[in-house]
Amino acid sequence: SIAVSGKSTVAALLERFYEPTRGSVTLDGRDIASLDPSWLRGHVIGFISQEPVLFGTSIMENIRFGKPGASDEEVFAAARAADADAFIRAFPAGYGTVVGERGAALSGGQRQRVALARALLKGPAVLLLDEATSALDAESERAVQAALERAARGRTVLLIAHRLSTVRDAHRIAVLAGGRVA
Repeated sequence: SIAVSGKSTVAALLERFYEPTRGSVTLDGRDIASLDPSWLRGHVIGFISQEPVLFGTSIMENIRFGKPGASDEEVFAAARAADADAFIRAFPAGYGTVVGERGAALSGGQRQRVALARALLKGPAVLLLDEATSALDAESERAVQAALERAARGRTVLLIAHRLSTVRDAHRIAVLAGGRVA
């Protein structure tokens, strides 16, 4: 849809960063206003943005941030599900590789797959992807898209995108224009 149509606002409403001025936002028929925002974000929704937030620490810790206290094996499983395990293990320090501030030591596609692994680690029922592949080159986009397709199985996925090609396999497509569903 159009660049300034409210797509990211929909994501922010679902995560309860904003409250609707009219109406309600429901998830499985339940008004999310009745749910604790930190519980909703911590357990129900896995969010991946166009520019994922990575910290200047190891890849292991960046992924584990999705579920503090997760075992190494849980982190490895999430990385495999996000198609990140192979490139992580290819680094000399593997999962101990420090990614630098904002993940500067990683490519865009690698950052997205680390962010996807972090989101998957918490086992969310809902994956919320806000332009998650729009800033990637074609090869990285294909790798991330393949990982997202596998990760989507058994989950509700809200995919926010400008390009129709990004959402072509979606079960439902809603187009926003001028802040409304067109």
